[in-house]
Amino acid sequence: MTEMQKFQIPVEKLRRACDCEKELNFCESSKDVAPFEQVIGQDRALRAMQFGLMMDLPDYHIFVVGPQGTGKSTFTQSTVSKTAMAGTVPNDWCYIYNFSDPDQPIAVSLPPGMGREFHNDMRQLLEELRVEIPKAFEGNVYEQQKDAIVSQLQNAMEQLFNTVEGEARKSGFTVKSAPPRLVLVPLKQDGTPMPQDEFEKLDPQLKKQYEEQGHQLEKRLDETLHEGQQLQKITNEKILQLEKDITMQAAAEPFGSLKKKYEEYPQISAYLDAALNDMQENHTVFRPDDSQQKQNPFAFMQEDKNYFVRYEVNLFVSNEKTEGAPVIIESNPYYYNIFGKIEYKSQVLAVSTDQTMVKAGSLHRANGGYLIIQISDLLKDPISWDALKKALKYRQITIENIGEQYRLVPTVGLRPEPIPLNVKIVLIGTPYVFEMLYAYDEDFKKLFKVKVDFDVEMPRNEDNICKYVSFVSGICEKNNLLHFDRTGLSRLIEYSSRIAEDQNKLSTRFSEMSDVIYEAATIAKISGASFVNGNHVDSAIRERKARLDKTEEKMQEMIRNGDILIKTEGKEVGQINGLSVIGIGGYTFGMPSRITARTYAGHGGVINVERETEMSGNIHSKGVLILSGFLGGKFAQKKPMGLTAQITFEQNYSGVDGDSASSTELYAILSALSGVPIRQDIAVTGSVDQRGDIQPIGGATHKIEGFFDLCSAKGLTGTQGVMIPIQNIENLMLKDEVLNAVKAGKFHIYAISRIEEGLELLTGVTAGKADAKGNYPRESIFALAEAKLTEYNKILTPKSNSESGAKKRTASSAKK
Repeated sequence: MTEMQKFQIPVEKLRRACDCEKELNFCESSKDVAPFEQVIGQDRALRAMQFGLMMDLPDYHIFVVGPQGTGKSTFTQSTVSKTAMAGTVPNDWCYIYNFSDPDQPIAVSLPPGMGREFHNDMRQLLEELRVEIPKAFEGNVYEQQKDAIVSQLQNAMEQLFNTVEGEARKSGFTVKSAPPRLVLVPLKQDGTPMPQDEFEKLDPQLKKQYEEQGHQLEKRLDETLHEGQQLQKITNEKILQLEKDITMQAAAEPFGSLKKKYEEYPQISAYLDAALNDMQENHTVFRPDDSQQKQNPFAFMQEDKNYFVRYEVNLFVSNEKTEGAPVIIESNPYYYNIFGKIEYKSQVLAVSTDQTMVKAGSLHRANGGYLIIQISDLLKDPISWDALKKALKYRQITIENIGEQYRLVPTVGLRPEPIPLNVKIVLIGTPYVFEMLYAYDEDFKKLFKVKVDFDVEMPRNEDNICKYVSFVSGICEKNNLLHFDRTGLSRLIEYSSRIAEDQNKLSTRFSEMSDVIYEAATIAKISGASFVNGNHVDSAIRERKARLDKTEEKMQEMIRNGDILIKTEGKEVGQINGLSVIGIGGYTFGMPSRITARTYAGHGGVINVERETEMSGNIHSKGVLILSGFLGGKFAQKKPMGLTAQITFEQNYSGVDGDSASSTELYAILSALSGVPIRQDIAVTGSVDQRGDIQPIGGATHKIEGFFDLCSAKGLTGTQGVMIPIQNIENLMLKDEVLNAVKAGKFHIYAISRIEEGLELLTGVTAGKADAKGNYPRESIFALAEAKLTEYNKILTPKSNSESGAKKRTASSAKK
């Protein structure tokens, strides 16, 4: 076995094929397996969710964490809904008018369904009383009692007038009515009223006598008028009390029936008493004005219509049709949708509102149950997020219009009574958002103590494969699709492992898998097949790639045309093909990059051009700095290392991140130092530590396929290949084209564990191992590199110091 063959990966390890006879022996097609109704491969998340839903203590709200496409939203809705079915239906909530403080409507809780009954009962009561109360005032009893009171007043007033009239006649006067008062008129001897001109001609003494008597009588008249006014006031009070009594008689029976029905609810009993008293005090609004009624038969219906709103009940939250605890999914969580609002009615130059215009939000409807929100939507409105935390902290929901908080001058408005809050909040988001909130939001970690963490992969074992087939069966049954035969299922299993980037794992990104299932089933249906087979699945995967790979094709074309300089043949000093992964619009592909290194005398160390131009990410910069540790450990143990090594990704204009190219960069530096050329037909990926150990990287499958596609387009030579870390072998799920080329010996994939192994593969020259004195074998790469560093040190050593050292050595020899 040659050195090259020793590191070459056998073709059977490049992809774990699904053996239908072993892994799918339990069925002939997905039709043979019952649909799986639970989430697959998320046992940890399922246990956490069950725990969070069982915790009735406050502050144990739930945050569901997972990457997009793992089915966390569907799982959350399904699990919460099943748990809620066994829960208790919460009470209804109503807002009623506050007769003591109209600006603060009262919140009333009633058993499910009774809220609507109360609302309808009060509406029916109002309609009944608006008929019965006016009718009561039209009856004979009211008229007779009112006439008796008025007649009593008239008799008393007549008696007072007669008494005053008698006293006036005795004094020679008569009393005449001159509204708004009574006037005294002198009498002649014959008892007739004396004209004014005749009165003026009277003897002054007699005239004076009349005037004196008149002044005394005027005082008596004033007293009589005052007594009359008091009698009128008493009469009005009697009539008002009569009207109240009539109103009470008309309303007593309907109110009595309601009070008996709701006697178990003190708030409603108190409200009914207050409403009855209010109707008594304001009974005139129930009575039509006769003159207006004649002019407009509908005047009674229109008059004071706003006044009767106070007797209406606002059915704020109704749970009469709810089964179990409510589950509300808020898809648009801006402030008013969550916390409700107070609506206003526009009038001329003004707006008005009342307790019936207080509207519930999703938090009110979910009270006593569960509220599910996507955190990304919620955080778009910071006011909603802060208000939600405050509501959970104080366990009550306050309804207020947020615009009032920003007015310079406070305005008068409704302040509905807060409603006690008992709800379980379930937020759904990504790991990044969770970590950010946990780190920077102090309230978040106190309120959301249950983390339901979704994984993106699960073990590829018999049990999970069976569940996967059940998942496929469920999608086919639900959407009336063609079922998958064994070959189709096997290709789905392999594609799932490819997405997971692990031969021993299956992906739990069911959203992406569902898309492949839909598309493969459609292709099979168009072709007239009875079942979806492996060819249909392959076609669906190819079509998906063709819809998304425009950028990859353009870049490959630029390489083929020489616009991007990538060599796939020959050897070069200080130049190597690295591999990177590019993700654009949900599509990921591998692409080779030309990495070059130049070394020269200096004390700059390893210079990363990308970092100097601020095009390097933190992880890439760290990977480059590690190279200095490796070089120092190899070549600067006994002497300084006067080296400046400059490395860069040629023709890169968009930035670099990740450390998967660190070993590649090290190979380029060592090649530039030693002068030994590197094969351009082998692309390299893998990170390296300071001791020279090769470390695993991500995207191995995409990187290999990216270089293979380029070599295939240029023409396979039989020597081309890719070198990866040995730990990444289990991550390979390569496509058929690569496997066929490897089988034919046209393409090769190598796995290494040390930087020395990679050097020997890339150069054909021994890397070199230091002996006991620290010296490397002659002509080895490390020996050649060390020799170059020695030359750099000589260049950097000042000439005067060298001559001085030589003279001292000569003088020392002469003495000896």
